[in-house]
Amino acid sequence: MLLFAIVLSTLIRVFAVDFYAVNQDSMDPTLRDGERIAVAKNYPGDLGPQRGDIVVFDGEGSFTPYQGGPSMVRTLETLGHWVGLGSAPDVYVKRVLGAEGDVVACCTSSGELTVNGEPLTETYLSHEPSPEHPASDLTFEAAIPEGRIWVMGDNRDTSVDSRDLLGAPGGGMISEERIIGLATSVVWPWEDRRGLEGGLR
Repeated sequence: MLLFAIVLSTLIRVFAVDFYAVNQDSMDPTLRDGERIAVAKNYPGDLGPQRGDIVVFDGEGSFTPYQGGPSMVRTLETLGHWVGLGSAPDVYVKRVLGAEGDVVACCTSSGELTVNGEPLTETYLSHEPSPEHPASDLTFEAAIPEGRIWVMGDNRDTSVDSRDLLGAPGGGMISEERIIGLATSVVWPWEDRRGLEGGLR
């Protein structure tokens, strides 16, 4: 019976839902450091990443250097994640602001980001964008190619995201193949559990 429970739990975490620790403040106030989130491994209706989604992805080769294979440290970190003692290595959580075919740019005269020339309403930010405090301090324009996404943290002042990789190979874009899943809810602390609107259609 115990073996069956272990196998079932493993299958659920591999193919359906897994849980990740938030170890950063780059998504504040949406996600706070120390919270744990549920991550759906399959997108609703197989739509793929959409603007506004909060995604968990493997940042190796983009946000962190490619390691060239498993190591003892990475193996221990991965095991720690599976038993609930920490987060998996090189895993990031950010919000999708551009999918393939989109052009994301900053900023309008009122401080807003635009997607395909239309100002983006970002109610999840801690402040309303303004000329004095725009949605991003960095001016940019990025055309998103096929199979890639543009991601940013909700805490724009501290987030390391696609903006920081503009000069790197890939131009700040994250491959859709690196996406682990869609963050759907906060499950811990218990008193702060809630759904994540960014993961809704």
